[in-house]
This record gives sequence, C-alpha cells and structure tokens, in this order.
Amino acid sequence: MAETINSLEALGASSVAPAIVASSGPVHVQKLDAQGRAYATGKRKNAVARVWIKPGKGSVVVNGKDFVAYFARPVLQLIVQQPIIATDRKGSFDVVVTVAGGGLSGQAGAVRHGISKALNFFEPELRGILKKGGFLTRDSRVVERKKYGKAKARRSFQFSKR
Repeated sequence: MAETINSLEALGASSVAPAIVASSGPVHVQKLDAQGRAYATGKRKNAVARVWIKPGKGSVVVNGKDFVAYFARPVLQLIVQQPIIATDRKGSFDVVVTVAGGGLSGQAGAVRHGISKALNFFEPELRGILKKGGFLTRDSRVVERKKYGKAKARRSFQFSKR
C-alpha cells in the first residue's frame, strides 16, 4: 500500500524535500532603472510621494524646489532627512521627489517613507537599519470619515432636554 520512510535519505528522494530546502527566506536584491536610479513610492495620510535616488552630492529636490524651501518648518526638514541620517548616507545621494495630496505634515511623512524604500532598493544591506528605525513601515492612520447623524466623525450634536 503506502511506502514507509525509515531514513532521512529516503525522505530526500521524495518530491516533498525540495520545497522545504528552497525556503531560506526572502532575498533582497538591488532594483535600479536604466539611468541607475532607485525608485520608490511613499505614502502617509492622503499624501503620495514618488522618489528617485541616484549617487550624487546630497541634494534633495521636492516638486522642483529645494526641500528646505518646500518644507519651511525645521521639524518637517528633520523628518525628511531621518532615513538618510540613520543610514549615515548624508551627502552621497541626490534625491528627486514629486509629492501630491494631503498637507505638509503628511507629505513630509510620505517623502520619508519613499526615501527609506528607495534606499532599501539601492542598497539592500541597509534594510536592517531602516527596519529597526521603523522607516519602512507605512503609517496606515488616516482621517476617519464623517457619519450621518453626527456633527463630525464621532462628535454628536448638542443635547437639550427641553
């Protein structure tokens, strides 16, 4: 009837073994386009950032402007630079970003997420640093929608007894 397997060698001869041996985890490889750039999309709230990274002098251009001019608040500038500083790559990559949707805070978060993913595609060995810093995780929190019968998403209208 059924064949009984008495040793590990006999198990290796069966068709089940290659599937077990082949699963050694995901392999992260460098992903570049024809111009030698890494591309990634970052998202935060309603903002979407398209990011291209290539080796260069360290300039960051957002929608045709320098990122210091685009993100005027120092907090937002810090958020944008976080993945570059964490990986110690300041001054080694040129970053070009087009960002749309949402407000400035959401856009800064989207740019940070996009830069992190693009750095991961350009240098896969940086994945551990970026993952530990939480830069590769998309912050999925978005504004809750307004419900009917409510003043806002959860706020009720003022109650009056008389």
